[in-house]
Amino acid sequence: MPCFSAALRAFRRPFCALLVAAAPAALVGFSAAATATAATTAATGYPAKPIRLVVPFPAGGPTDAMARLIGQHLSQQLGQPVVIDNRGGAGGTIATEAAAQAAPDGYTLFFSTTGTMAINPWLYRSLKVDPLKSFDAVGSVASTVNVLVVPKSLPVSNVKELVALARQKPGALTFGSAGNGSSNHLSGELFKSMAGIDIVHVPYKGSAAAFTDLLGGRISMMFDTVSSQVQYISTGKVKALGVTGATRSEALPKVPTIAEAGLPGFDVTIWFGLSAPKGTAPDVIRRLNSELQAVLVQADVQSQLAALGARPLPGTPADFSKMIEHDAGKWSPVVKASGATLD
Repeated sequence: MPCFSAALRAFRRPFCALLVAAAPAALVGFSAAATATAATTAATGYPAKPIRLVVPFPAGGPTDAMARLIGQHLSQQLGQPVVIDNRGGAGGTIATEAAAQAAPDGYTLFFSTTGTMAINPWLYRSLKVDPLKSFDAVGSVASTVNVLVVPKSLPVSNVKELVALARQKPGALTFGSAGNGSSNHLSGELFKSMAGIDIVHVPYKGSAAAFTDLLGGRISMMFDTVSSQVQYISTGKVKALGVTGATRSEALPKVPTIAEAGLPGFDVTIWFGLSAPKGTAPDVIRRLNSELQAVLVQADVQSQLAALGARPLPGTPADFSKMIEHDAGKWSPVVKASGATLD
């Protein structure tokens, strides 16, 4: 028996040592498995209740119409209502702050735009949140372009002639916009900078007021949405000199891009997308992006986007994140050069 006890003790020592050494690895493995299981459970159970989509402009406008279109179809894909929460005002900063400060649980999304994500960080001096650091990209939704229009009375018929006239008369030509920092204002500032001309910005309270003065010949030019201008261009009430994007607009196939028409490299594309508060679970982001891609290939969605002057812009969260970063870098010097600042 003594011999047996000694043998047993000799066996137990290395066996216990093996258990102690293996314990941390086993715990790590258990922790990783538990995390993976939790993520899978979250993905499987999401969404379990309605999702709020914060829209940075009032109901009734083109951005709201697009958000409602996407929200409706996303709701069908997810099996839960997507509730539109319009938070208009202050150029979209009110909505940006509300969405950024929401819980990152996948139940609040932000209908982000070029203005809210890539322009406002440089335009507003007192933002409570940094849009570039406060969101995770879910995916881009659609893009639109503006068109450069001039009154019938202006003696030019293309971009080169407009630039030549501006050089002949420095400070004499004016361009209207929907207000400081708006996409049509900054389109004009970029045009001014790239063409090396002196044209004077005239801000209005909305594009409609600016266009009224354009029709009356009280301003020389303006950049406006294609959807707003198609009927006036087709009836000859204004002259279209070029669209702002890298490719021609399907709604205005005969109108060249501004880059084609004499200003190589000019490209202003306005995009819309979905973002989530920073820290939203990656599996939730992936689920949302997957369902968004399924929405964007639907024929009725594409036709309704076309009616809004937009085209689908599918892509991954990484694609959308790169787009935001690129345009933020692009618009920063333009905003600074314009001298526009808002509180």
